[in-house]
Amino acid sequence: MKVLVALIALLFLPALSFGNVIEKDLITSNGRTRAYYLYVPKSVKPGNPVPLVLTLHGSGHNGLSLVEKWTDIADKEGFIVAGPDSTNPSGWETPTDGPDFLRDLVEGLKAKYPIDPRRVYLFGHSAGACFALQIGLMESQYFAGVAIHAGALQEGNSWLINAAARKIPMAIWVGTVDNYFPLATVRATRDQLKAHDIPVELTEIPKHDHWYYDMAPKINKDAWEFLKKNSLPVDPQYRQYQFEDRGRR
Repeated sequence: MKVLVALIALLFLPALSFGNVIEKDLITSNGRTRAYYLYVPKSVKPGNPVPLVLTLHGSGHNGLSLVEKWTDIADKEGFIVAGPDSTNPSGWETPTDGPDFLRDLVEGLKAKYPIDPRRVYLFGHSAGACFALQIGLMESQYFAGVAIHAGALQEGNSWLINAAARKIPMAIWVGTVDNYFPLATVRATRDQLKAHDIPVELTEIPKHDHWYYDMAPKINKDAWEFLKKNSLPVDPQYRQYQFEDRGRR
C-alpha cells in the first residue's frame, strides 16, 4: 500500500518541461506579464546543471523565431534555450526589456530547471543583436558571453563599454552585403570593443545579407562553439541601474 501511495504521489508532482517541445510561457516582471518561449531537451536531467542560451529576436518577430532555430544544436549539445518577446515587436528598449526583465527570466528559469549559473549566454539577431551587446556590457558579471548576428553598438551607447565591470567575450557575425549593418559600422563596433580590451571576434560572411534564418544552422553552430568556451570565473553578480536619459534607447 505504501508503494502504491508513493507512486500516486509521483504522478501529481509539478511537471517540468524536460521534453523536445517548444513551450510558450508567461512571467511577471516589474508588474508586467511577459511572454517567452522555452526549449528544454530531453537530455536535461534534474541535478545535472546545463547552460542556458537567451535569444533576443529581430524587429517584427517574436521569441519563437530564434528559439525554433536553436533546437537542433540544443539537442545535440544539451543546453536550454529561452527566447523572450520584446515589449514592442519593432525593437528592444531599456529599461522596459532589460536588464531587469532578462534577469527575472533567468532567475525564474533557474528555480525550475538545472541551469549552470556561470554559463548563461546571450544571442541576438538584428535589433536583438544590438540589445544583446548593450545588455552584455551592462551585465558583464551576470552573463558569461555574447554572440550576435547582424548588429552593432548603437549611437550614444559607447559609454557602456566603460561601464563593463568584466571583459565579457563577444562574437559577431555579419554578411558582407548586409544593408542594415554595413561592414564599416560593424567593424567600428569591433574596434571600439578591442580598444577597451573587450575580447571580440568578427566573422564576415561573404555575399551574405541581413537574412539570418536560412543560415541559422551554420551561424548557431559557430556561435555555440564560441559561447561554450566561456564561463564566469565566479558566481554571477547582477548590477542594478538607476536609469537616466543616456541609458534609454
